Amino acid sequence: MRSARPDEYRQVGQLTHDGFATGPYGASMDLARIAFERDAAGRAATGDLLVAVDDASGTLLGTASLLRARTTYARVARDGEAEVRLLTTSLAARGRGVGAALMVAAIERARAWDVDAVVLDTGADNLVAQRQYHRLGFERVPDRETTHVPGVGILVVFRYDLRATDGVLVRLVRPEELDAVAALSVAAYSQAYDLPADYLARTADVEPRARAHEVWVAQDRATGDLLGTVTTPRPGEHVSPLGREGELDIRSLAVDPAVTGRGIGTLLTTHAIALARLRGLDRVVLNSGPDMFAAHRLYERLGFTRLPDRETHLPDGRPIHAYALDLPPSTPPTTPAK
Repeated sequence: MRSARPDEYRQVGQLTHDGFATGPYGASMDLARIAFERDAAGRAATGDLLVAVDDASGTLLGTASLLRARTTYARVARDGEAEVRLLTTSLAARGRGVGAALMVAAIERARAWDVDAVVLDTGADNLVAQRQYHRLGFERVPDRETTHVPGVGILVVFRYDLRATDGVLVRLVRPEELDAVAALSVAAYSQAYDLPADYLARTADVEPRARAHEVWVAQDRATGDLLGTVTTPRPGEHVSPLGREGELDIRSLAVDPAVTGRGIGTLLTTHAIALARLRGLDRVVLNSGPDMFAAHRLYERLGFTRLPDRETHLPDGRPIHAYALDLPPSTPPTTPAK
């Protein structure tokens, strides 16, 4: 990872154009947008034009522009913020972690600028990129989502707080944390409940959940410790048979027994509720075992009610509780800024 050299600007512009042409929205027909993608020199002049380079061949694998607020190509950055735009990788480099490495490099360079945060925006359909931002610790900022792009829609805004040193961050799990999440989950369930071995084995099998769905973790900002976890579906999908159209279903909520009482379970559940609202869904649903009394109290405090008609039963006849929280209709955005 380094800054692009002037002799590479033309190649970076072409890489950027080609990268977005093969993205979820396809090639832009807007001449101003095409000029922006190709203007690597202009972006370098108003910030830092980053490139990922293959050590062996010298091939450019990807690029991202780190821009200062109130400069030509910055769009959402406010005073005290740096903005990332035009993150892309070549087709050949996709799946190698190049995009994530560029974002980490951008964050570290922004720290050197002594700004408070890094911000960016992206299309709502750019789900792969959004999952990457969530893994890195960026947080959605819905109240700043006002920019409308023809053919793309209202852009989603993310912010990474460079100053935060305390509190709890909820983000997507990273591959190197899967074993830790498995151990945390098993500790949470085995300490609180008498569960069969096959249930605990499924609880510990985090990798397939992370691959197919969204495994969130609550991380202590001060220590880096993982405090809890919950699983939600990707947009348009479900985690379990309980979920139906218009619903977000939650599974595998677990809190490290060492931090019981800090409100981590409430934080993770309200995070899932916020996801459902952002996705325009009508209801959040979940299952809970008959002996999980602390979990029942948590859900009921948050306004969940039982769904007896959807409850299944254990071999001994006891019901596996089904809970639902109905969400008010979302307010459509006002006339967007162009």
